[in-house]
Amino acid sequence: MAYSGGRSDVTTLAAPKTSFFRRHAMFIVVVVVAVAFPFLVGLLDGQSPADVIASEGGNSKFLMGLAIEVFILAIFALSYDLLLGITGLLSFGHQMFFAVGAYGTGIMLQSFEWSLFATLIGVIVAGVLQALLFGVVLPRVQGITFALVTLGIASMFWIVIQSPELGDWTGADVGLQGTSAFVPEWINTNDHRYRFYLLALVVLVFFYLLYRRIVESPTGAVLVANRENEDRALMLGYNTFWFKLFALLVSSITAALAGMLWAMHQPIVTPTVASLGWMVAVLLMVLIGGIGTLSGAIVGAAVYRLLSYYLERWFGGGASLMLGVAYVLLVLFVPYGIVGTWRLKKFQITDGRKRLVAMLTNRGSGG
Repeated sequence: MAYSGGRSDVTTLAAPKTSFFRRHAMFIVVVVVAVAFPFLVGLLDGQSPADVIASEGGNSKFLMGLAIEVFILAIFALSYDLLLGITGLLSFGHQMFFAVGAYGTGIMLQSFEWSLFATLIGVIVAGVLQALLFGVVLPRVQGITFALVTLGIASMFWIVIQSPELGDWTGADVGLQGTSAFVPEWINTNDHRYRFYLLALVVLVFFYLLYRRIVESPTGAVLVANRENEDRALMLGYNTFWFKLFALLVSSITAALAGMLWAMHQPIVTPTVASLGWMVAVLLMVLIGGIGTLSGAIVGAAVYRLLSYYLERWFGGGASLMLGVAYVLLVLFVPYGIVGTWRLKKFQITDGRKRLVAMLTNRGSGG
C-alpha cells in the first residue's frame, strides 16, 4: 500500500479518540436542553421545580407527555432507519415489531401480572423471536418481494390481535385499556411523569449512541455495503445474510422496547399500532428527517408528531389531508430529508439554481 495515504489514514483513525464530544456537541446540547425543558416551561407557567417533579397539572406536564411520545417515536424511527437507511432492507412489516412490544407489555403486566423487569426480558425475547421469523425468508427473497412478505406477516398479526378468541388478552378490536395503571408506582407516567420523561430520554440517547457506534464500526461498513451493492459484498467474501440478520435483531429489539414504553405511557393500546398506517407513519418519519442519517430519524419523529398534533388541533378531521400536503412540500423543497439536505446544502444550492433556470427557460436537464 502506498504511503501517500498515510496522513489521511492517521487522521481518520485518531479522530474518533479525540473528537467524540466535538462530533456529538449538538446532540449533547439538545439532550441538556431536553432535561431542563420541563422546568423552563414550568417557570414560564409560574410553577416551581418541585411542582414539575411532582407532576402537578399545567403546560409542563402536558408538554412532557407530548415530548415522551416524540422520544418513543424517535426510538421507533431509529430502528427502521437502521433497517432501511443503513442496511437497505425494505420492510413493510416493521410496525409488527413495535406492536409486539406494546401488546406484549400489556399482556404480561395485566394478564400474567409479571414484574416490570420480567416484562422487559419478555419483550426482548419477543423481539428476538420476531426478528428470527422475518430472518427465515432473508436467504430466499429480497427487495420488493421481502417487503411484501413482511407486509403479509404483519397483516396476519394485525388480524390475530383483533380476533374475538383472544379478546380476553388483547381486547380484540378495542385494544388493551389501562395498561399504564399496572406500571410500578415509581415510574407511573401519571404520578411521576418527569421520571418517565427522563427514562424515555435516556433510552433514546442510549440507542442513538449504540446505532452510531454500529454504523461507525466494521460491521456498519458491511451493512452499508449490503445496501449499496450486495453482490459485490458477497464477492468480497462477506456472508451478508448474517449481517442482515444482525440488523434485523437489533432493529426488532429496539422497536419492541419502543412499543413497551408506548404501552407504559398510553392509557390504551389500540390495534392501530399494528396497522399499515403505523408503518406509513414510521416511513414518513425517516423520510422527513433524512434516510440513513440516524439523527434524521429523531428530527423526523419530532416534526411528524408535532405536525400531527397541531394540524389536528387546527383543522380537526382535515388534519390527514394537511399532513399529506406538508409532506409533499417537504419532498419538493427538502428532497433528502431535513438532516440529509442540511448536510448537502452546498450542493443543493447549485443544483437548485440549475433546476430553477431549466424550469424558467423550459429546458430539460440536458438543455
